[in-house]
Parts: sequence; structure tokens; C-alpha cells
Amino acid sequence: MKFTLSVIKADIGGYPGHSGMHPALMEIASKELEKVKGKLIMDYRVLHCGDDLELIMTHTKGVDSKEIHKLAWDIFVKGTETSKKLKLYGAGQDLLKDTFSGNVRGMGPGVAEMEIEERKSEPVMVFMADKTEPGAWNYALYKMFADPFSTAGLVIDPSMHTGFTFEVHDLFEHKKVLLKCPDEIYDLLAIIGQPARYVVKAVYRNSDNEIAASTSTQRLSLIAGKYVGKDDPVMMVRAQSGFPAVGEVLEPFSFPYLVAGWMRGSHHGPFMPVGFAQATPTRFDGPPRVICAGFQLADGMLEGPTDMFKDVSFDRARSKANEIADYMRRHGPFEPHRLSAAEMEYTTLPGVLEKLGPRFKKI
Repeated sequence: MKFTLSVIKADIGGYPGHSGMHPALMEIASKELEKVKGKLIMDYRVLHCGDDLELIMTHTKGVDSKEIHKLAWDIFVKGTETSKKLKLYGAGQDLLKDTFSGNVRGMGPGVAEMEIEERKSEPVMVFMADKTEPGAWNYALYKMFADPFSTAGLVIDPSMHTGFTFEVHDLFEHKKVLLKCPDEIYDLLAIIGQPARYVVKAVYRNSDNEIAASTSTQRLSLIAGKYVGKDDPVMMVRAQSGFPAVGEVLEPFSFPYLVAGWMRGSHHGPFMPVGFAQATPTRFDGPPRVICAGFQLADGMLEGPTDMFKDVSFDRARSKANEIADYMRRHGPFEPHRLSAAEMEYTTLPGVLEKLGPRFKKI
């Protein structure tokens, strides 16, 4: 059975501040999606990660469907109306345009989609992040699909021996490149190690070009021309039967690697894997969080979610993340806790520098 899995998210108001999601917004989204279940969409789930509303939908309309994207946009607009009434923080901050223009790409909300032929068993992991940028997935995707020290199947599963191809987007130049691994691993690492600019958009299996993973890649500051909030990306990854096993998909997050974002989108911090109930970043508006909703798909219906990072085996990753957070915070406003000068150009810092500009004199 062929269908499309769409994950569309937006920050339409935090409660309180940037830390969480007001129940009223979740309720609005669920009611609106229930109205079209069995008609426009097959199934849905509504989740949140921090202050981001996450719409997970299955349907037969294909990728970039105007109908599906309009549905999500209308839900975000309706939710924003309630956010404004409740005076939630940053109400509608991800809605950068006034009117819908065909799909939500370039309009503020993040979107990850894939059209697939459902296998005999179709496990899919949906990852949602808060207080970070789209490049946060680069490290994890490399570990899942190119690093045999992380994914044993690359060595011992014949169906994975041909490797995977990474579709990488240059967010500054609006270009993309396909890099076939393991042949071009070094070329891949040369660019995705700069996650502020180069982002893995999708991963495909070399043997049959079947899609394995899809991510959201928009950077709000590049769309809006100014800092309007961090991007808080989403990602979906297919597991088992020629793809990494569920445990191999999750393994990269056992190491809380550093990502950009955190407070005011201006700091590096550890990427902390947490259960759904812990996706409420409050310490210095962080540290950055990632949750994972595990689904089994059955004839396009979503069985789940299972809270994948609730597992106690990620307790050490959380403990290490808190230790790293302590270390990074001790730097205060100094790099490398604060982002580099190039990255700070896309935050609110330029406003401070503009004010100081006339006071600088030649030496």
C-alpha cells in the first residue's frame, strides 16, 4: 500500500514563555484533524516538543500536497487566534506570511514528508526537537546510515552492504548535492560538519533508491531576514528490513552531542534525549531537547506512539547532558558557549552592534 507520511510543526505560542505547550492548542489541532480523518487524511497524532505543535498525518495525497499543507496551515492559524487571546508568548511566531500560498515550505512551519510503499512490517521513528536548528540531525543521520561502529547492520546485514545516499542541502546558496556512502563518506563529513549551512534533507538506500529518512530544513532567520526564533526541526526514519534496526536508529542519541540553539537561539548546548513528559525545556530555556515517537504503520494507520526515549537506558545520556550544560553555562557570554560571529549574524546581536557602531574609532 502506497501512502504519504507528513510531519508538519510550528511554534504558535509558548506556555509559559518558551517552555511548553498550552493544552488548548493541542485540543484545537486534534478536533480539526478528527473532522477530516477518513476523508482528507487516513490517520493522525498531535504531539508537542517544548513550545512546538507537531502534526503527524498519513494520507494518499503525496508529498507537498496543497490540501494537506493548507489543512496544517489553517490549524496553525486557528491555534494562533487562541494563543493571542491567552496572551501566550510568541503567538504565531512561525507563521511568517499572511496568506497561504500553495504549501507551507518557506512560510515558517517545518515539514518532513515521505511517500512510501508500506512493507510487510513498517516501523517508523518520528523525532521532534526544540531549541535547536535543522543541522542538529546531521550527526545522528551520519551515525545511523554511515557509521558501522554505531549501526552494526552496515557490517552484518547483506541488505545494507551497498550503503546509503545522503541528500544534502546548502541553505545559504539554495543548492543540493547527493553523496553516495560509503564511497563518499569523507566528502559528506567535509560539509555536514558545518550544520548551520549544510543540512541532510533525506537519505536513500543505494540498492533500490528507497527513501529511508526525511527531515525539515527551513531556517526561519533566512526566510524572515531577521531572528524570529529557532527552527526546532522534525525528522522521520524508517527502521528494520534493509534499514537500521530501531535500536540502531536511536543509538546516536545515547551521546548528547552539541547543537546550536538553546537560549535566544544563540548558544551551543547538549542535545538531550527525553521522554514526552520531559520535553519542557526550562533551564536557560533548555538545554535543547529531542523526543522520539515510535510507530508501527498498518495500512496507513498509526499504531502508537511509543515514547522511545522514556527508556531508562537513556538516563546516562540525560545525566551527561546536564553535566555538559553545567560546563557550557560556566562560559557565560563567551564562545564556544555563545555561537560564532558568523552564526550570531542571524540572531538579535546585530542590533546591539549597530548601536555601538558609531562609537568605534580608528586606531
